[in-house]
Amino acid sequence: ELVETLEGEWLRSYHQMTPRITNISGQNINGFEYVYDDYASLEKTGKVAYSENIESRVVYVHGKSQPTTSKRNSSRQNGWVGPTEMFLGISTDKGHFMAHSIGGGLEINVFAQDRATNRGWSRRGSLYRKMEKYCSANPGTYCFSRPIYDDQTSRPRSFDFGVLMSSDHLWIERFEN
Repeated sequence: ELVETLEGEWLRSYHQMTPRITNISGQNINGFEYVYDDYASLEKTGKVAYSENIESRVVYVHGKSQPTTSKRNSSRQNGWVGPTEMFLGISTDKGHFMAHSIGGGLEINVFAQDRATNRGWSRRGSLYRKMEKYCSANPGTYCFSRPIYDDQTSRPRSFDFGVLMSSDHLWIERFEN
């Protein structure tokens, strides 16, 4: 019930913040459901005109944390837009909607994220890392990440990260990006 309620709310909210035609799709990767707006396929099929200012982007990601035994292949992450600081600036990382330590992958899972939050350097970043560590230490924990956009790019202005601590406690925090 909780998942259905959240998914419905996330989709309603996304459509309110996105004043254009959308193409919502989903993909399951490593037990996480990635729901995204595949705008590029609309451009490719000619349903909309090409725009340099509109990007495909994640709507939300959710699932249960799982331990990972694989090492992170950073060479695959480096391929996304090239060297991080050159393309995103010194205050931005290639962050993950779902941390590698809880089963998150690359590609669709990667976004331009505030470096201090991603690395836990700020007070809010420390809280974000605490939430991720809880999911890692407690495999099978339901968690989600929901980006909030204020333009048509794939870089969210902020994002909600949530963790179901127990059947009656859902811990949700919003992080500026």
